[in-house]
Amino acid sequence: MSDVETRAPRAEKVRCEACPIRCRIAVGRTGACDRYGNVDGVLTRMDPLTVLQEQGEVGAVVPFQAREWQGEIVQHPVTITGVGATTTYPDYKPAPFIVSSEQDGVDVVTVVTEGIFSYCGVKVKIDTDRHVGPETATVRVGDTAVGHVTTAEYGSQMLALGGVNHLTGHGRNDGVVTCQMMLDICSGKPVELTIDKGSSLVIQAGQAPIVDGELEHRMRVGCGSATIGMFATRWAGLVDDAVVIDDHITGVMSEHQAGVVLDVPASGIKLRGRKSTPGRYFEVSEPGSGWGGTRLRDPLEALNPFNPKVAKPGQTLLMTSTTGDHATYFVLDEALRPVEQEMPAPLAESVALIQENCEPATASVLFMAGAGGSLRAGATTNPVKLTRSIRDMLTSVTSGGAPVYVWPGGGITFMVDVTQMPANAFGSVPTPAIVAPIEFTMPLADYEAIGGHMGAIRALDDVLADTIVKRVAGAHPVRRGDSA
Repeated sequence: MSDVETRAPRAEKVRCEACPIRCRIAVGRTGACDRYGNVDGVLTRMDPLTVLQEQGEVGAVVPFQAREWQGEIVQHPVTITGVGATTTYPDYKPAPFIVSSEQDGVDVVTVVTEGIFSYCGVKVKIDTDRHVGPETATVRVGDTAVGHVTTAEYGSQMLALGGVNHLTGHGRNDGVVTCQMMLDICSGKPVELTIDKGSSLVIQAGQAPIVDGELEHRMRVGCGSATIGMFATRWAGLVDDAVVIDDHITGVMSEHQAGVVLDVPASGIKLRGRKSTPGRYFEVSEPGSGWGGTRLRDPLEALNPFNPKVAKPGQTLLMTSTTGDHATYFVLDEALRPVEQEMPAPLAESVALIQENCEPATASVLFMAGAGGSLRAGATTNPVKLTRSIRDMLTSVTSGGAPVYVWPGGGITFMVDVTQMPANAFGSVPTPAIVAPIEFTMPLADYEAIGGHMGAIRALDDVLADTIVKRVAGAHPVRRGDSA
């Protein structure tokens, strides 16, 4: 007998059609994305379908990821998510799960899939008054550009990361690095970033950011002017004047409207920078990591000499930052120079109150994607009707069961807080692109009206009975009329 005749037959590989890579997978192996494998010659999604289980009394919802299902009999509603649902790329085929159920006496349909998103990015809000880098500065992982600094918001620095240009427009390696960064940060892992002409950062969704090696603790209570407005009533009568140093708007109590209302007399103080309205100054210093997000290490650098026609020896001055992390008390000497003194207890208490009113520093991560192209065809034979149904608030959109914000205008461009999603909700494919869950829920009659795949609808009980399911505590039930 020849060697050919005695050799064991080779196990057949299976072709995966879940993304444009189209892996050929051997038995017992997974594809490049680790999401699909060859189980005894059958292409199989390796992770279970995730459903969210509402707990306790009606209306009581427990947090996501609180625990996994322990096998007990459940009586409360479940929400099917796209996590583990598989995809149907290219979506001329119906979505993997089109599930019928009843909510508040209404027959509804939930279309569930995992979208492959090349058009996606991450918006990061970093609660800190420290300057992290100039606007439009490039953000990098190692040497690879993965995004940029965008316009700062009240008490927070903002980053725009990822996006189709970084994923597909700057070479294969840049796309792979960008995709891995997005997958990590959306999955709750810490990510190290550097900003050109700025700071080094460690960002982890829902955790305090680390800026230049220092853990941030507080988000500022407000700008310098707002801080004057909030605390002038505590300072008037205890100190002759107060200055709140801020990178954007530095406040001076004696000139501020709050000081005028409280009859705080002029102190003769003079600030550097550009005066806006009374008691409000711009550009007292360049941005930095010192007092109030400025470069100042010594707050007196923000002052010009006092007006000798107004100021008097013995006058007192409180200078503080917008977080209260920096605060000093001064008394003018005979030459009208501020001399640091021990801060009186009532003023120290007011500084502590500033700190108490600062919210904890947190890095917030929003995944943003455009659900367009053929993804909509998995829901309906007339894709534009799905978009219009969302606009008309007949269809609600969720991502992993979490509520999303759908941008106005054309398309289905949505944002979702990654900390509100189940664990392991995100994946990737080597194209490169991010894989994320998405669900469309609408009344059954409306689904038929938009040209839905009626023949692919399955009852919820049937799906739960014959599908490997992972139950996670904490559902966001979607009801008709809920805003998308």
